[in-house]
Amino acid sequence: MQNMYKLVISEKPSVGKSIAAVLGANERKDGYFMGNGYIVSWCFGHLAELAEAAAYDEKYAKWRYDDLPILPKSWQYSVSRDKAKQLALLNTLMHRADVSEVINACDAGREGESIFRTVYMLNKCDKPMKRLWISSMEDTVIRKGFETLKDGSAYDNLYASALCRSKADWLVGINSTRLFSVLYHRTLNVGRVVSPTLALIVQREAEIDAYKPEPFYTVTLGLPGFDAGSERMKNKPEAESLQKACGSQMAVVKAVERKDKAEKPPALYDLTTLQRDANRILGFTAQQTLDYLQSLYEKKLCTYPRTDSRYLTSDMADGLPALVSNVAATMPKVGGITIHVNAAQVINDKKVSDHHAVIPTANLNENALAGLPAGERAVLELVALRLLCAVSQPHEYTETAVTLECAGHSFSAKGRTVMNPGWRALMEAHYSGKGENETSDAAKALPPVDEGQTFTVHSAAVKEGKTTPPKHYTEDTLLSAMEVAGAKEMPEDAERKGLGTPATRAAILEKLVATGFVERKKSKKTVSLIPTHAGISLITVLPEQLQSPLMTAEWEHRLKEIERGEEAPETFMQGIRDMVCELVKTYKTVLGADVLFPSGRAVVGKCPRCGSDVTESKKGYFCERNDCHFGLWRDNRFLAAKKINLTKKMAETLLKDGKTYASGIFSEKTGKTYDAYIALEDDGTKTAYRLEFERGKANGKQYL
Repeated sequence: MQNMYKLVISEKPSVGKSIAAVLGANERKDGYFMGNGYIVSWCFGHLAELAEAAAYDEKYAKWRYDDLPILPKSWQYSVSRDKAKQLALLNTLMHRADVSEVINACDAGREGESIFRTVYMLNKCDKPMKRLWISSMEDTVIRKGFETLKDGSAYDNLYASALCRSKADWLVGINSTRLFSVLYHRTLNVGRVVSPTLALIVQREAEIDAYKPEPFYTVTLGLPGFDAGSERMKNKPEAESLQKACGSQMAVVKAVERKDKAEKPPALYDLTTLQRDANRILGFTAQQTLDYLQSLYEKKLCTYPRTDSRYLTSDMADGLPALVSNVAATMPKVGGITIHVNAAQVINDKKVSDHHAVIPTANLNENALAGLPAGERAVLELVALRLLCAVSQPHEYTETAVTLECAGHSFSAKGRTVMNPGWRALMEAHYSGKGENETSDAAKALPPVDEGQTFTVHSAAVKEGKTTPPKHYTEDTLLSAMEVAGAKEMPEDAERKGLGTPATRAAILEKLVATGFVERKKSKKTVSLIPTHAGISLITVLPEQLQSPLMTAEWEHRLKEIERGEEAPETFMQGIRDMVCELVKTYKTVLGADVLFPSGRAVVGKCPRCGSDVTESKKGYFCERNDCHFGLWRDNRFLAAKKINLTKKMAETLLKDGKTYASGIFSEKTGKTYDAYIALEDDGTKTAYRLEFERGKANGKQYL
């Protein structure tokens, strides 16, 4: 009887290798492992992707307004050369007679489902399909996952959601990019997530430019053991007057208010909050953090990275104390601090979607940590520290607020006394000496103060300040803004709000930089995201629909409904097609686009129709204003018949004087060769030329 095998397909070779080792498929073949009843192979991310527009019709190879909108009736896929071999291998493995079923072991999420299903569909496989759904690459988790495989059909709606997302992005991206690029004569990448994200950055820049700082003044009193400050004043003489009045006076305590407060530990990391902290503390970009985290996941040191959950599931509670103890042992600076594990603070089944929060695995130890590259080690330390903090006790303190009176004016001072450092003790210990101590700006403790008590003012000073404009976005603050963008307009029960997903936000930021719409500007402590002239111009001409975060937030909400089977994919896609058609049909170009999108080409003169710049390009000399259409073509039939080459110098003279000199022109009328003038004629709708031949009379020029 023939031995039968189960074919396992992972998303990457490194993951496939780990799975093969756990399953006992130890025989290495070309492109796969085999043994113990399993064949384990892999993709290289997306092996096939939706084809470019030209695949549907050769005419789409050129970008033309008249060809829009492009709406494929049946979708096609393309495979790059470097991935064709692996796709062919998977086709062979899927159709082997000794393969009984296929197991999808790609990443447990929407894109992982899409990667596998595309291969399954393109290879026309009809064998039973199972799904491995795990959040960690630990051996025990992999084994448990294979013991609890689910039928692949349970994830049909997830695949439908993924397919709708990719097709909708294709329709909006291809049509919008071509529409605006053709109308404004330069490549303008437009997308349903990238454009609203750019709009956030441009809007912030506009707020900064429009902001007018206003000076303000405060008076600070130096008292025994603490300082007290006045309210802000707009008038400097008023502040100086108060300063003089308070000199060597007595300040009387009018009120003392003490409150016991507790600061809860921070929640565990999801991908976005980790990317934000890694940017703020370590200076990493969102993409760098994701890359480091993905590597840690594949090295079995961290759980699945692309998660939007900040909690763990109840089945993880029992193993939490041992995990915390193990993690604490790898963090030498916090080794002497007792951690009381409060599992209830991090367990919440209702707040876990596809994957739980990012945490270290049980494989973490000092040797594993020490052997990592610096970037990966720094990210893993952040994840480890966050786990320890999240299960620790609250930070408890007493806050004292004192109100004093001096020279008839009110002054105030605040201080706090720590009662139980709790989770902040871990932060203090880990960041000591690194300048990242998050408690360093906390108010100091005040000396004993009672109502009615008096203090001698030993100094009084006027401090001048200015109101500050909004700050430029950093990746930290932009990721935060992307999370909540459009949330107010979304239904309260919407699971997906904001721009993009944790898995896609890093790529969006990188695309904005790569396409030249945003640049990173370094300062001493931060790296700001600044829109370029091209980025500001693009947002200026985009309709509100394409730059509003509401559209993409609504998409994500509806894609989640498709995933749950609550909306038909066809309904969603028809709405996208209708939107694209309406955009192409109704959009009108913005006047002054020549200023918004200068070509950078050499200027040869002013347009005789509208007065805008005429610049040189390969085919001639054309007006920069999009709606003007004036042009001097090099391959003009009239000039070609006269064997006249329209040079840049000739074009400059034509635009300046309306005529340009030419010599050696043959006249069919006389059969002779003459010197001549080319005269420009333009009636506002078309451009024409005429030739004026010289007869060379002594008393002047006579034209034929």
